[in-house]
Amino acid sequence: MNYQYSKTLFERAKRSIPGGVNSPVRAFKSVGGTPLFITKARGAYLYDADGNEYIDFINSWGPMILGHAYEPVVKAIQEKAVLSTSFGAPTELEIEIAELIKSITPGIDLIRMVNSGTEACMSAIRLARGYTGKNKFIKFEGCYHGHADCFLVKAGSGVATFNIQAVPGVTAGVSADTLTCAYNDIDGLEKLIAAHKNELAAIIIEPVAGNMGCILPEAGYLEVLRKICDREKMLLIFDEVMTGFRLAAGGAQEKFNINADIVTYGKIIGGGMPVGAFAARREIMEYIAPVGSVYQAGTLSGNPLAMIAGYTLLKILKENPVIYQELEAKGAYLEKGLKDVFKKKNMPVQINRMGSMISVHFSSHKVKDFAGSSASDISAFNRFFHHMLDSGVYLPPSAFESWFISNAISYQDMDRTISAASRF
Repeated sequence: MNYQYSKTLFERAKRSIPGGVNSPVRAFKSVGGTPLFITKARGAYLYDADGNEYIDFINSWGPMILGHAYEPVVKAIQEKAVLSTSFGAPTELEIEIAELIKSITPGIDLIRMVNSGTEACMSAIRLARGYTGKNKFIKFEGCYHGHADCFLVKAGSGVATFNIQAVPGVTAGVSADTLTCAYNDIDGLEKLIAAHKNELAAIIIEPVAGNMGCILPEAGYLEVLRKICDREKMLLIFDEVMTGFRLAAGGAQEKFNINADIVTYGKIIGGGMPVGAFAARREIMEYIAPVGSVYQAGTLSGNPLAMIAGYTLLKILKENPVIYQELEAKGAYLEKGLKDVFKKKNMPVQINRMGSMISVHFSSHKVKDFAGSSASDISAFNRFFHHMLDSGVYLPPSAFESWFISNAISYQDMDRTISAASRF
């Protein structure tokens, strides 16, 4: 394919934007080559500045679950935009989407809208500390909860992609309150807790990790985390920025039948627009200002365009549970097709999937944590990425990211994807 205009735009961008991009993974630094500049998208397809068409397996990192430019969402945004794009004051729509999310999601009474998944997770940790009166918390190696200082310790996503082990600008004091443990390792977690008895406010986890590839919790793992948090009087925080409303209408909490104490959401609740939220039981959420003294604020929180987009999308997901059955079937079809391809080629590949989240790891060993993901053949993935890109299939430009399937994708699209993989 011809990428010449994207190359021209990238050179131009580097003169005004750090690295030429506004989020690091977009730079293609891990996989090599020039990032594509996208001009439009519709359904399952992306179109770049050179006019190339791609089957999209990023879907804006998850929220485009029904495909790009989904007509009911676009129409709702257009109708709302003529009334103004921002008020900085309460609207009835904020109540409606809060009530809708409560009706879908188990175990929450109150929800606060924010502007990104990063902000949601940052606020959730602040709330957990305020509620428990303790400062330290545990996160898991390879899990990415946004770029707030306290999370940039052994993080996944772009931090893993660029192999940044220590982030300049994050103080030692902040890092000292962030304790890390391997994902799926209960013994290691128990030892860490024992070493910091009565100091821990919370455990935060991606219930299905999406920032070291798609990593599934082993059987019983999340249930044990719930019991440990109850025993130690810690809060369990589910980061559902990726899994919320994607694995099921009620997210991972519904999928695994486990209630977290606090849950965080990202861009899917804005239909792909900049938005986030955190939610919990009333007794916890009433620690947040203006009811309580844990401060959090945002001028654009509850922005009407994001709220109407999210309300429209989530209402469709709630009223059409068959969507999740269709996504499961499509995910299973793609998984089987790719497994068959690599088996015939006698290539050591691990394919992890849950629902419409999937990733390919070039490894002969089961990938169940960050160490396993890091030990896979990254150079093989990078070659695979460019092969698929040249074949018209757009994958995440990093071995440390989950793929996301939209319900707009057809079985013909997946057959094209599988066929392209067979030529690798």
